[in-house]
Amino acid sequence: MQCFIYKSLKKDELYLYLDKKDDFSAVPEALFKSLGRLTFVMELQLSPDRKLARENPEKVIACLKSKGFFVQLPPTLISAMPASLDKQLH
Repeated sequence: MQCFIYKSLKKDELYLYLDKKDDFSAVPEALFKSLGRLTFVMELQLSPDRKLARENPEKVIACLKSKGFFVQLPPTLISAMPASLDKQLH
């Protein structure tokens, strides 16, 4: 699966994965605004056996297919995040 990755310039180590380049329409407005300015980082071909630095590729693919986006949070935010918010983002 092809995906497009954007880095938040507001929040260090926060990335947004999209299933369509430059199409942010699937991202809820409040979430999109909270990300701040985004810059395109790379295009990536995802598959279940592709290694990603911090995420499970199967989880990213499933989220892209069901929601059209995936948010990769900084490691410090992940450990402090309530489970209910994790379900909304992923």
